[in-house]
Amino acid sequence: MPQESAVYTHGHHESVLRSHTWRTAANSAGYLLDSLKPHMRVLDIGCGPGTITADLAALAPDGQVTGLERAPEVLDQARATAAARGVDNVRFVVGDVHALDFPDDTFCVVHAHQVLQHVGDPVQALREMRRVTKPGGIVAVRDSDYSAMTWYPEVPGMTDWLQLYLRVARANGGEPDAGRRLHAWARRAGFAPEAVTATAGTWCYRTPEERAWWSELWADRTVSSSYARLAVDGGHATEAELRRIAEAWRAWGAEEDGWFGILHGELLCRV
Repeated sequence: MPQESAVYTHGHHESVLRSHTWRTAANSAGYLLDSLKPHMRVLDIGCGPGTITADLAALAPDGQVTGLERAPEVLDQARATAAARGVDNVRFVVGDVHALDFPDDTFCVVHAHQVLQHVGDPVQALREMRRVTKPGGIVAVRDSDYSAMTWYPEVPGMTDWLQLYLRVARANGGEPDAGRRLHAWARRAGFAPEAVTATAGTWCYRTPEERAWWSELWADRTVSSSYARLAVDGGHATEAELRRIAEAWRAWGAEEDGWFGILHGELLCRV
């Protein structure tokens, strides 16, 4: 079976987990929630620190939720998240979305948030997600679209950040503009057009607290995370350039009129 060929651009530095632990089912999987039933078996792919996974488990109290992550080192935090929330119908496993270690027709819902942008073969990933979903079940995916991100004001260096991120992510084998491609990938994976509901969702950071949080985590990520190492080792930027981009993030965060919008593609695919 195919295996993951892409490098995860972000890694699991504290600045990355600062972002991931903010995510909830409400702010990151709202398009799916009306389809969840208390008895369902759910697979959450790319679960990371488990905040969305624990929410899904609470929403399916009579079912079972499995959080799957390629990087085993983050699963201790996911287990701690679930324990702190008091949900006991959840388990966490290591796995690869290109070759899921589950029988056909296992889950009622297979969910992946911000995963397909980072994998080497998103179409194969969707095929595997479809395979392990029961007839009548749902494959739910949501991914951001970096080229569609927008902000105000145009602080010098912010556009350099975006162009650098696009280069690094693609060099690592991913597709940072995944959001706009999800529906096309689903068609290539074998989902009938009438079985796919495609929508869009957004995140927006505007208040002083939101700007400070978003700008600081990206400033730290730019100089301290796996992304920073990959940018330098891949010849995409120097350490001095990364420091300059980090300062651009902080300058944007200090702007009283600062606003940052993130567009996501969303799919509900009926099996």
